[in-house]
Amino acid sequence: MHSHQHTYKINVVDAMESLTLEQYRRMVDKVLKFKRANGDLPKYAVIDGCRIEKREYIDMIERVNKFFLEMGRNPGTVDISPIDDISAVEKISI
Repeated sequence: MHSHQHTYKINVVDAMESLTLEQYRRMVDKVLKFKRANGDLPKYAVIDGCRIEKREYIDMIERVNKFFLEMGRNPGTVDISPIDDISAVEKISI
């Protein structure tokens, strides 16, 4: 009998590529609380084990605001755009 070991790698594809509106609101809330406490924006936000870099969450906030102004409503989900060909989200093991 052979015992087969399987290894699983987390690829960028497997990482979160979008946030639900509820996750997005929690992310914005965390960012704003951090800014109030520290006077500056955090380098990144962590939502449900996924790390979103500052430039990415700023991009998300700008896109949501633009969508809201154009459509008069919030989007159902918010995509996390990779910026500068760096994977937008890295899984974090806690």
